[in-house]
Amino acid sequence: MYLPVSASVALMMTVLTTVFWGSWANSFKVTRNYPFPLFYWDYVFGVVLCSLGFAFTLGSHGDSGEPFLANLQTADHSDLIMALIGGAVFNIANLLLVAATDIAGLAVAFPLAIGIAMVEGVVLSYALQPAGNIVYLGLGVALAIAAVLFNARAYGALAAQRADHKSTSRKGIVVSLVSGVLMGGWAPFVTRAMTHGHVMTPYSVTVLFAVGAFLCNLVVNPYFMKRPLHGDPVSFSGYWQAGARNHLLGLAGGIAWGIGGSFNLIAAGLVGIPISYAIGQAGPLVAASWGIFVWHEFTGAPKLAWRSLQFMFVLYIAAIVLLALAYNG
Repeated sequence: MYLPVSASVALMMTVLTTVFWGSWANSFKVTRNYPFPLFYWDYVFGVVLCSLGFAFTLGSHGDSGEPFLANLQTADHSDLIMALIGGAVFNIANLLLVAATDIAGLAVAFPLAIGIAMVEGVVLSYALQPAGNIVYLGLGVALAIAAVLFNARAYGALAAQRADHKSTSRKGIVVSLVSGVLMGGWAPFVTRAMTHGHVMTPYSVTVLFAVGAFLCNLVVNPYFMKRPLHGDPVSFSGYWQAGARNHLLGLAGGIAWGIGGSFNLIAAGLVGIPISYAIGQAGPLVAASWGIFVWHEFTGAPKLAWRSLQFMFVLYIAAIVLLALAYNG
């Protein structure tokens, strides 16, 4: 299988993770009359297809470690289960994140949810795999928390100006917070699978993670279809009537996340999961840029909101720099 040969290559892959994880939700934004529970079926199919694509190409050829199928056969059963559980936790969190994006917008949902997930995921994965300089990691996480708080402040200022959206604003923030807590919970399961016993390769973990998300989706998503957090209930008939364009956009969103996820775990094999996960979860910086400059979600916002967003960008960039410096080879 392929693994990065240097820390610089691995860190570049984590930065690319940030771009893909911060951009995939645009595919949902440009769908037409496609409720998020229906969109999500295509999305999760895209994640599975992408993980299999990486596994049977880069994961099966190269000079490092075991090929994908061989590693899958020799991995500890407990690690297989850990990877599946990680995918299931991610799936629930991501369903909530898509709903929060629909309610509150990219510039709000991503920084709140993923910022919290970054903090939680780094702390829990570091407890299982103490990789990296703890001082730089701690400072980077602290700056990420500050960035989240400034983002919440910006959205609060915007919501106060738009009094007619007050109830939706609260709901969007609450859903984002719950998503963030759950999103930070999948990293420890993946860490355990990649560090315990006959360790799983990044490619094996990615495939099992995707399968876990898919299996979870079979149970959880029908509930959201009947009781959506935003909009009207939907049925499977709407999925078959969605049209090729919407289905392709859903697949594209899943593939984009899958590329970022694969890059993140491949890089983690060299720099460690706490660092790789933390940098990858800086996706809100990219998502907020989309929300502000492309979707114009803060048009007409007061100065306090814009000032807070500026602080958010500066703090997130500083956090990424510190987290990269945390790698001590």
